[in-house]
Amino acid sequence: MKKLGFGVLMFFVMFMLVLPQIGHAASGGTSIVLDGKTLNLPANGQVQNLKGNVMIPIRVVSEELGFDVNWEKKTRTVTIQQSDTVLKLVVDQSTAIVNGDSVKLPMAPKLVSDTVIVPLRFVGEQMGLQVSWDNQAKTAYLVSPNSGSGSGSGGNAGNGNQTPNPGPVENLANVSGISFNNNQLMIAVDKNVKPSVFTMSGPDRIVIDIPNARFGDSFAAGQNLDSNKNGSLQVSDYPGISQIRYALFSDNPSTVRVVMDMDSAKKYKLVNNNDGLVIIDLNVEDSTSPGTTPGGGGNGKKLVVIDAGHGGSDPGAISVTKKNEKDFTLAVALKVQALLQKESQIEVVMTRESDTYPTLSDRSNLANKLNADIFVSIHGNSGPSTATGVETFYTRSDSAQLANVMHKYLVQSTGLADRKVKTQSLHVTRETKMPAVLLECGFLSNSSDESKMFTEQFQDSVANGIVKGIKEYFGM
Repeated sequence: MKKLGFGVLMFFVMFMLVLPQIGHAASGGTSIVLDGKTLNLPANGQVQNLKGNVMIPIRVVSEELGFDVNWEKKTRTVTIQQSDTVLKLVVDQSTAIVNGDSVKLPMAPKLVSDTVIVPLRFVGEQMGLQVSWDNQAKTAYLVSPNSGSGSGSGGNAGNGNQTPNPGPVENLANVSGISFNNNQLMIAVDKNVKPSVFTMSGPDRIVIDIPNARFGDSFAAGQNLDSNKNGSLQVSDYPGISQIRYALFSDNPSTVRVVMDMDSAKKYKLVNNNDGLVIIDLNVEDSTSPGTTPGGGGNGKKLVVIDAGHGGSDPGAISVTKKNEKDFTLAVALKVQALLQKESQIEVVMTRESDTYPTLSDRSNLANKLNADIFVSIHGNSGPSTATGVETFYTRSDSAQLANVMHKYLVQSTGLADRKVKTQSLHVTRETKMPAVLLECGFLSNSSDESKMFTEQFQDSVANGIVKGIKEYFGM
């Protein structure tokens, strides 16, 4: 068969986790299908599982997969080469050499009955194939980059043709959102998780595995996720990050994988305080001391968190014509985001960018973790049918100045009655550690207010007013 060129991130990645977690050889019935052809595994070429690590004999690597393999018996060293990638692995040593660099192995190579076996996950992720796993048939389906049946180096982080079955979901964490802002990857989850994070080269990337997790229903409804549980997030504001890919690539255990494709290797810091947010912070090289550089690593910009109230399973108030508050708040918030992204001195982070539901704690925790400069929550009001107008809420005294400035522009931009600035103990204005306000942009329960609130003209005007208020507060 032809040599496999560089292309796809994953090779046997799902295979690593979907086999039974036992410490002996896998069933002899395990099959590998490459580009539609079932590989002929010899008697001494069967897949094995050692302490949860799937291993494959170097004979299969050479004869069936077509990589150049050299075994030096004296030094007990295996050299595997494909294109310009060279791997050197030594039997019983947990460190390998990849193109001259030392890399820790998940499992050291072993000599079993005169056959050397090597870890699939490590070797595969250096070389590149697409893979899907049929758990019932105990078969791995592999697709080479040049076969024409895969998707090349496109937008998935895991499998190829088979749709994974996540299995029982009652004990799984739900991934409700993935976003990249302020040079930080943020993964929202609804349970405590223990992510595994590691780097790969050729190309450079950071891989985040979240075991015992699935994509939540709100994620599937609000973000790019195809029928095979693959998706991608395009990154345009950070040249060093070309793409973020995610996939549900394993069903035993159900595991969500997120991959950050990068132009060069970068340092990172994992932040996981079991508070519903897993963060991969790429500001490590630039930051001076934790918590002293709002705006993302000392770039001099002000960091603003914009919160679209409600979302997902929480529709918020229902208007007189049966429209949802969550749709109004998101529409305005996205317009604010678009305007702030044009401001060279401001960074903007959204608590949600689609119809998802971050909890109130998720919203305040996000702003606190990012050490944001201000927090602005957008809402629509509800009350008696005669109630009309706008009002602005804050909780702590350090938010009073922001509240007064924002309210001035809220009144101007809506043209609605001024119901004044008020203090109230609201979670997102109380639990945030920076100046924070909640804007009530009109009454959905009032037919006159509501008829304006769902028009483009009104929403554009409110968004412009919010941005003007933010800029005045910062003295811009």
